[in-house]
Amino acid sequence: MPLSSDFNAPAYLDDPDRVETPQWRGGSVLVVDDEPGMRNFLRRALHRHCALVEATDSAETAEQLRLRCHFDVMILDIRLPGRSGLAWLEELRTEGHRVDVIFITAYADMDTAVAALRLGAADFIIKPFRMEQIVAAVKRCLAQHQLQRENYVLRRPIEQLYTMDGMVGQTPAMHEVCRVIRRVAPTPSTILIEGESGTGKELAARAIHRMSGRAGPFVPVNCSAVAPELLESEFFGHTRGAFTGAQQAREGLFTYANGGTLFLDEISEMPPSMQAKLLRVLEERAIRPVGAERQVPVDVRIVVATNRSLAEMVRAGTFREDLYYRLNVLTIRMPPLRERMEDLPALVRFFTDALAAELGVPPLRFTDEQIESLRAYHWPGNVRELRNVIERALLLGALPADHLGQGADAGKDWHVRTGDDWGYPLGWTLEDVKKHHILRVLNTVDGNKSEAARRLAVSRKTLERKLARWAGGMPDDEER
Repeated sequence: MPLSSDFNAPAYLDDPDRVETPQWRGGSVLVVDDEPGMRNFLRRALHRHCALVEATDSAETAEQLRLRCHFDVMILDIRLPGRSGLAWLEELRTEGHRVDVIFITAYADMDTAVAALRLGAADFIIKPFRMEQIVAAVKRCLAQHQLQRENYVLRRPIEQLYTMDGMVGQTPAMHEVCRVIRRVAPTPSTILIEGESGTGKELAARAIHRMSGRAGPFVPVNCSAVAPELLESEFFGHTRGAFTGAQQAREGLFTYANGGTLFLDEISEMPPSMQAKLLRVLEERAIRPVGAERQVPVDVRIVVATNRSLAEMVRAGTFREDLYYRLNVLTIRMPPLRERMEDLPALVRFFTDALAAELGVPPLRFTDEQIESLRAYHWPGNVRELRNVIERALLLGALPADHLGQGADAGKDWHVRTGDDWGYPLGWTLEDVKKHHILRVLNTVDGNKSEAARRLAVSRKTLERKLARWAGGMPDDEER
């Protein structure tokens, strides 16, 4: 923590409006100082750079403001009427609140600085100071806070690394999904997203957040990936000493997501005890960290997802009925890939281009025959499985049929064209190409020779002659 001081120019003589506005804006700041001139100066200095600046003259009134609104940074005078700034921060730390605090004081000494350090103060600035100092200190705090949020969001399962930030599809089912998202995104209502695994439930949740206009982050969590005994602490945070091993206070998911969206995936896996606590948070819009005595208000949009039917779970007695009705304000159903096969070519192009850029490999172009074979597959893993197949094809330079459960074709590589290569290995002879293509067409029409001949634009007699020669192990002769 830096000890900053500038005795060349009193803060009150600085003009906050003369300094060029930095290329950042956002965050909320609470100023606590008993001098009206200092409060006004700080409010003027920060209002152009921060989304919200509140100011008050005591720890008691500041506590009331803090309970009503979340603040990213507090600028706190050490000497205040009533409780001192140090005493109030110590109370906040004991209750588990980790807000960044910048101390300002005209009476600095080593003991005070050490006490501030022990409480985790972000900065310690001695009066009088210049406006640039306080703006820079607030900027550092907000940048660090944003970095912490981003680091948390990035701690996701590896299979989510290539989640695409866009909705792809022109089928009526996808049009309906997009229509509902556009309509409900700006509202604060809780949203339930249902669908099979791999259908893009998180993608829909991200679209809701992106279109909501909320300034806070999107924080995803898989309820089945967190041990049941740790869920309450993960969600709500805990104070120091709240349980064995809690050596310091820690913020929870709701605090990280404050002002934004908390996405609870696999909500059906949440244990009943935690379901009751989540219901209370949804009703009261406040959380109580483990070990804390008071509730903390939060402003969080809740979006939940499940690949199971919550209604059936309610009937079976494995999911709380009151929580189900609280979550089921509006339901969005993500259709499985097998119900939107018309979107498959667009999805293939989307994943091919995006993943080629991501992986740093040449893009591939799939033949019409390959696209039709992809259409014929039932895709139990839905869009996620399609993405994995495309990624595998990019890495191998070919689309292996055995990864699609193609039975008789397992082990054969359906080569794709890249550059000037046209769908088949350059080492194949013309005989190999003709034989492979004719047999594939015949297989596509379930052995119907008349239909195969029509698609190949040859007579049925010509087709039968070729098949007979290949069956006898003889090379094909020229067509007459």
